[in-house]
Amino acid sequence: MENLFDLGIIGGGPAGYSAAIRAAQKGLSVILFEKNSMGGVCLNRGCIPTKTILHCSDVYKSMKKAEKFGINTGEISYSYEKIFNRKNEVVEKLQKSLIKLVQSYGVLIISAEAKLNAPDKIEADGRIYNCKSIILSTGSKPAKIKGLEADGNFILTSDDILNLNNLPQNLLIIGSGAIGVEWARIFSAFDCEVTVVEAADRLLPAADTDISKRLERLFKKSKIKFYTSAKVDSIDDRVVTLSNLQILTPDIILCAAGREPVIPQGLDFEKDGRFIKVNENFQTNFANIYALGDLNGKLQLAHSAVHQALGVVDYITEKKEIHFDKTRVPSVIYGTPEIAWVGKTEEMLQGCEYKVSIFPVSALGKAFADDEIDGFVKVLSVAGKIVGAHVVCPEASSLIHQFALMIDNCLKTDEILNTVFAHPTYSEAIFEAILGLDNMSLSLPRL
Repeated sequence: MENLFDLGIIGGGPAGYSAAIRAAQKGLSVILFEKNSMGGVCLNRGCIPTKTILHCSDVYKSMKKAEKFGINTGEISYSYEKIFNRKNEVVEKLQKSLIKLVQSYGVLIISAEAKLNAPDKIEADGRIYNCKSIILSTGSKPAKIKGLEADGNFILTSDDILNLNNLPQNLLIIGSGAIGVEWARIFSAFDCEVTVVEAADRLLPAADTDISKRLERLFKKSKIKFYTSAKVDSIDDRVVTLSNLQILTPDIILCAAGREPVIPQGLDFEKDGRFIKVNENFQTNFANIYALGDLNGKLQLAHSAVHQALGVVDYITEKKEIHFDKTRVPSVIYGTPEIAWVGKTEEMLQGCEYKVSIFPVSALGKAFADDEIDGFVKVLSVAGKIVGAHVVCPEASSLIHQFALMIDNCLKTDEILNTVFAHPTYSEAIFEAILGLDNMSLSLPRL
């Protein structure tokens, strides 16, 4: 039959292109539909452009204290227009590389909007493509918040903020999740006045309480104002009144209060709230159609979507059952210092017997050498095994994977302590924190 494929994929983000490559590696014929740009939210409007700008802000921030390290730089300044252009260049180069990568595996890419005509039929550009299995990975868009509808001028979404080629002097950010925190750090590093408003009773409410407390301290150090247990009550002629009666007059507002799924058109999918409902193998109510990443509401993280994609392709080709535990997926907040966590929080362990150890980064020689002493490594153990880790530290985005490996492989703490951790490194904090579970840290005074 003409236009018959083993696998059809709608959406070319991390889940979509990873599934396409994995399926082609396993010998399936694959067609992928992407109506915009390959790479999805992550490459075009999320992870990559944001981290490119964030790295520029970190470089600028580091250069401002260069004299502390004996480096004479003279007057430091920046051009946000050049930073903006660099962001676009990075995204464009990665887009081109990604297309070549996917095509190198023989995947047919259709640059058109796709819709489902039947559980095994996808329509695009007036043609019908028959697909034995279908993966939906259409991603997400900024959530609409009543009273904070984006206008692209005063009230911006996380998509809009990437299109600014000059900086506001005064910025109000609604929401203190990953998006809100990272943009607060970016603008603060570029000497803008930043205020963050969070409806929950603490910043970064998805994280362990100790991380939230440390983030408050870091915000105060960076002169980032914040209000918790607060919402926008009204906006009148660019004057913002909060529910706690604070009056703010920002140049712009960034609404960073989450994202919602982009649901493919054509079939009636069973829902779980706003998301497509899936079973443990990510199947929808149509057995041959799978919903991944931002669509299923498990976790709106690119690396989570990739992991789901690999699992689904293995299920399609080998009927391997998928075991996805979102608590074992690392979360990372970028900036200085980085913030990361994996596994259980201390709040999740209430009611059971557990141990906790918190090792301050300030006890590391490496931290003093780098002048990065504000942070900690916190570990939680149950029955001699690590069940959670929470890190505020330079290189936290890399350190957290050591903990992920420990948790995934159910390693005992005494087995972990057989590993030699190099000195001087930030990884030593992992070793010291695990020693601290039995009050045996080598770098802290006796209690």
